[in-house]
Amino acid sequence: MTTYNWDLIERLLHEVQNGEGSFAPRKYAEQEAAEKATAGEPTGNLDALKKTAADYEALLFKRGFIESRPEEEGGNGENFILTPLGAQLLALIDSSIPGNDHPRQVLDEQADALDPTTFAEVASKAQIA
Repeated sequence: MTTYNWDLIERLLHEVQNGEGSFAPRKYAEQEAAEKATAGEPTGNLDALKKTAADYEALLFKRGFIESRPEEEGGNGENFILTPLGAQLLALIDSSIPGNDHPRQVLDEQADALDPTTFAEVASKAQIA
């Protein structure tokens, strides 16, 4: 069973959603760790978190949650946009939405929640939200 750092994935998806510049997953991992440390939460190994963020970027791209921003929208080969699948994932795991723990728990119960077929099946169930 594959488990994911949903807080980090949420951060990456928000950066894709809000960003026009170059996507920098390692920098976002540093920021995430700094925010957790400020809140008194454990941060773990920063180098490992940075590697995980870079791995998540590749995984989210490969599995169709993000895609390269088109040139006509300011794409430069180093920035992304959310796909409909990515927007759906962000909506499920967004910590600013009350009750986001249940969707994360349901996703964690899957063999691989970010497998596109598995994700689409789980996300389509009304009871997840």
